[in-house]
Amino acid sequence: MTQHKTIIIAEAGVNHNGNLELARKMVYAAKKTGADYIKFQTAVPELVISEFAPKAEYQKETTGAAESQLEMCRAIHLPLSDYKGLKQLCDETGIKFMSTPFDLVSIDCLAELGMDYWKIPSGEITNLPYLRKIARTGGRVILSTGMSTLDEVETAVEVLESNGIPRRDIILLHCTTQYPTPAEAVNLRAMDALATLGCGAVGYSDHTVGIEIPVAAVAMGAKVIEKHFTLDKTLPGPDHRASLDPEELGRMVGAIRKVEAALGNGVKEVAEAERPNIEVARKSIVAAKDIRKGELLTEENITVKRPGNGVSPMLWDSVVGTPAIRDFSYDELIEL
Repeated sequence: MTQHKTIIIAEAGVNHNGNLELARKMVYAAKKTGADYIKFQTAVPELVISEFAPKAEYQKETTGAAESQLEMCRAIHLPLSDYKGLKQLCDETGIKFMSTPFDLVSIDCLAELGMDYWKIPSGEITNLPYLRKIARTGGRVILSTGMSTLDEVETAVEVLESNGIPRRDIILLHCTTQYPTPAEAVNLRAMDALATLGCGAVGYSDHTVGIEIPVAAVAMGAKVIEKHFTLDKTLPGPDHRASLDPEELGRMVGAIRKVEAALGNGVKEVAEAERPNIEVARKSIVAAKDIRKGELLTEENITVKRPGNGVSPMLWDSVVGTPAIRDFSYDELIEL
């Protein structure tokens, strides 16, 4: 990760609704937006969800309450065999592939594909066997921290670290696990708390409506941004409503890149872009009236005006009381 390059993850998740062709179209769309990664969600639903697990309230609102969470997830997940082809398509298209595993079998599936990062979702942050397996598989980790206290995050980091992942190879994403997240529940300043854990970087996984909050997170120092997107917000499924369409995602990417450029290097210095305006905007000491050679320069016969290519007004006290070295006309730059 370069110093000023925010990693932008276009979170496809399960917004393909279990349709491989739709997932492939999402790869092309994500590439067109300028995102760095497209990320899916890999799971064997029966290994993740019991028959008795209820739906979240937002899932009931978007998909109804008649079916169970397990039935819903069976319908919207791709089989494990599809991910190799999606990885190959990403390689061919020029966008990087990532997928979040939700169970131990899915970890094995994705380990064979080779990803730059393991993406651990918020719901697995207290899953000790899962965290151990990810860590022992090796690689770098992006860990979402929704629904977590700082102590729980630190415990998860310690598990990863003790099983082989150095802290420098762990990126922590602040997150609020609500779809969509109201602005007052975001708490971007929690990124500062995550930074105290000494991991490689801090970022933000966003579930708000719109693009303003992730752009603000970059301005506050986020090095990774993850944002759900969909090809059509009206499709059935739990996450479409809280997702961006491709046009919106492209605008978010563009806004983030502009903010990155504006952040600069942190050194307070004259920017090359503004250097030509120094002479125009600053001022110099000039004659307030006609002055004869040898006449003393006083606060009555000199003043300060633009342009700024003469004697600086910061030398005012040194100039006052000295004799004029020649005749000066009104408004003429004073010379010493």
